[in-house]
Amino acid sequence: MPRAFAFIAFTDSVKAAQERYGSRDANRGFELAEDSRSELSLREAEFIGARDSFYMATVGDAGWPYVQHRGGPRGFLKVLDEHHIGFADFHGNAQYLSVGNLSADERVSLILMDYPNRRRLKLWGRARVVHESEAPELIAQLEVPSYRARVERGIVIRIEAWDWNCPQHITPRFTDTEIEALLRPLQEENADLKAAVQNGVRTAITSLGHGPRSLVVRAVRQLTPRVRAIEFRAEDGGELPAFTAGAHIKLPVVLPDGRAGFRHYSLSSNPARRDVYEIAVLLDEASRGGAGFVHQHYGLGFVARVDAPRNDFPLHDDARPALLIAGGIGITPLKAMALTLKARRTPFSLHYSARHRAELAYADCLADEFGAHFHAYASDEGRRMDVAVLLRSAARDTQVYVCGPERLIAAVCAAAEACRLSREQVHFEHFAPVQHGGDAPVELELRRKGSILQVPAATSLLDAVHAARVDVLSDCRAGNCGTCAVRVLDGEVDHRDTALSERERAAGMMCLCVSRGRGTRLVLDL
Repeated sequence: MPRAFAFIAFTDSVKAAQERYGSRDANRGFELAEDSRSELSLREAEFIGARDSFYMATVGDAGWPYVQHRGGPRGFLKVLDEHHIGFADFHGNAQYLSVGNLSADERVSLILMDYPNRRRLKLWGRARVVHESEAPELIAQLEVPSYRARVERGIVIRIEAWDWNCPQHITPRFTDTEIEALLRPLQEENADLKAAVQNGVRTAITSLGHGPRSLVVRAVRQLTPRVRAIEFRAEDGGELPAFTAGAHIKLPVVLPDGRAGFRHYSLSSNPARRDVYEIAVLLDEASRGGAGFVHQHYGLGFVARVDAPRNDFPLHDDARPALLIAGGIGITPLKAMALTLKARRTPFSLHYSARHRAELAYADCLADEFGAHFHAYASDEGRRMDVAVLLRSAARDTQVYVCGPERLIAAVCAAAEACRLSREQVHFEHFAPVQHGGDAPVELELRRKGSILQVPAATSLLDAVHAARVDVLSDCRAGNCGTCAVRVLDGEVDHRDTALSERERAAGMMCLCVSRGRGTRLVLDL
């Protein structure tokens, strides 16, 4: 069963144009889809009900199309059932072009826009004009009591097809109400800061850290409602240390309990540039406090004293093709990788997914920069990344890089194993320590110290060793760097890191920050 819109819109001349410009194969999938998209689901109904305007096209007797803007209060376009929508036709300029066209040809096409979130929905249908004398109850259903405009008639449209449209080239626009909602938190924060200043309280932290190099924040951009890009330059205006794609910097933060700490953020800027470092930081309710501090304090002029970038997620340096898979904020290191691969003309494709289109950070610039090499997937638009298909379609020597939520990494690893790709071909980086709900308490013997530690299920081995005042170096705490690796003298290890090689694991090494014992006891060379 084809998508209903393809059956309507993919005429012979349209198919010929697709063939000519090389998109016929990509569009053929719409003609083979299982879901016809001819009935409105709850998602489409909610989107339609939230609109305050739309554009409607009709065709006149002479064959000329006419597009008209229809507007009203939010929700004036009503979903009557899964097949019908309708709206009250308010008095306008009395030309009656659309109404007149509908008396000859009932077919209409609508485009509904959500400018702030860069979404649009296309609808095809057959419209009929309804007057109060004919259907007073229906007109009453379409009326908006709070909107003081004269209703001349109602328009009811039977939906024949719908489709979510590509968000490219939609410039975000905001109503007065939306702007007020966006500004309200900033106005409240500004009021709090003014009150704090008046009370003599110093709330801002303007510098932090003890590294050898000072970076100053020179630009801040809000990429999505929850993701903020921060651009650093050298405080002295000079060149910054070179870095390679996949590298990160360790930024100093103050945690909610007042302790000093560090958080690692991948560099998303072009490695070819020596004048700027850029990171993108997600403000997530589940974060451990560092992102909140960065969003609040890393403003223009803030100085962070840091070490040089470090790379625990390096990109291969030969001509083998690359498959880059990102989920959410995991786009940050893969953006730098894609820029490097493009510059050295290595074959690659970049696939980026999120739950909502509005959460796809950098999506516009990635589409402009990489064209057909970039693919975006937003669940709220009905597009989901199928990692199994991506892996099956990849060349046998492809190097796979994935960064994002743990479930995405797990799905890619499973698909790679099913495709018989070697472990060395799949590279990934964790955001944070891998959480395993089934962990059990572990008895940890520190052989050289002569101590026995009882480690609860919710405590990492690294934290337990540090609590026992044993000096073990550590850095990422996510299993990416291998800094906390120690030798295991006895016991079976559940390896959860991405840093150690198979040879190092076979030699008895383990990363204390994320790995654990498969049994109830481990003996460490500490």
